[in-house]
Amino acid sequence: MIRNPYRLGRLVLAAALSLLALLAAAHAQDAPSRVPNLPDTPYAYANPPLPPHLAVIRTNIPKDNPVTDHGATLGRVLFYDKRLSVTNNTACASCHFQEYAFSDPEQFSIGFAGVKTPRNAMGLANGRFFQADQFFWDARVSTLEELILMPIQSPIEMGSTLEQVVAELAATPFYPPLFAKAFGGPEVTPERIAKAMAQFIRAMVSYQSKYDEGIATGFRNFTGQEYFGMQLFESSSLRCARCHLSNTQILIFPSNNGLDVVYADKGVGLITGDGFDHGLFKPPSLRNVALTGPYMHDGRFATLQDVLKHYSSGIQSHKNLGSFLPEKGVNLTARRRDAIEAFLHTLTDPAFITDPKFSDPFAKPREERR
Repeated sequence: MIRNPYRLGRLVLAAALSLLALLAAAHAQDAPSRVPNLPDTPYAYANPPLPPHLAVIRTNIPKDNPVTDHGATLGRVLFYDKRLSVTNNTACASCHFQEYAFSDPEQFSIGFAGVKTPRNAMGLANGRFFQADQFFWDARVSTLEELILMPIQSPIEMGSTLEQVVAELAATPFYPPLFAKAFGGPEVTPERIAKAMAQFIRAMVSYQSKYDEGIATGFRNFTGQEYFGMQLFESSSLRCARCHLSNTQILIFPSNNGLDVVYADKGVGLITGDGFDHGLFKPPSLRNVALTGPYMHDGRFATLQDVLKHYSSGIQSHKNLGSFLPEKGVNLTARRRDAIEAFLHTLTDPAFITDPKFSDPFAKPREERR
């Protein structure tokens, strides 16, 4: 036990200075080594060849920030660049991995200082189809552009400031030319950073799953179990499709799905302070859901079977329970759970999780890894 308060103060100060020195060393060591490897002709981001059943769905793309090939290219570099964190050790991609449909396989992500985030990182596929005012689990943000800048400034996630990020990117040789191609001038601004990354995320469209192929063929490509699972999913008795709507399988509005009687995390209610919003959350699309576990805002369910068991018999009777959910659950047999899970696997898009235009531009080419 340290009885001398001055000695304690000196020890705390020394520890703080040591930590700052380590952070500065990590910052200085990593930044110069990261240069993106980009194709001479940018990837095609602007007009993905969407099938008719997705092409007709309204998007949240604003008129002042359409997806362009050069804009999304810049967004891709920014998404994977660890310079956006105060210590140069964390990027957006540190919590959103392509092989997991841009979600995190861990229950909670690790921020720049080793502290865990309070919620599970949701998948980013088909973000262009979200309601224009419904971003984050608690729907606290109105646009993707506004969302982009928040993790950068989060004291848990990336810990930086917009002033620091702008200064560092402006001083990085490859960035001014990328900004010039994207926006017509080399200036680096928070608004441009947000717009570029929003373009990249809106370009992340998943449309080549077995389900997408099945729509054009009357689902003749489905197994009997997958087709039965789809029928159950869309049936009026189970009501899955009443919340996960359209061919994007996106829940339009935040809802309470009976996870708890008393919520430690109040979701939308934490933002509004309204008791009627307690336990309401806005999940991502079900596209690639077999890859995006663990599930729910707090990652409490490890598997899809765990999720289906919750809806079968684990729903809690909360006062804000969604109107489509029966308080005692839907009582799924094991056969029905297996069928619904098989159907959910048809929403997996292998091309999406391997598409090079969404990959890490800072990664070494394959031939250099050997």
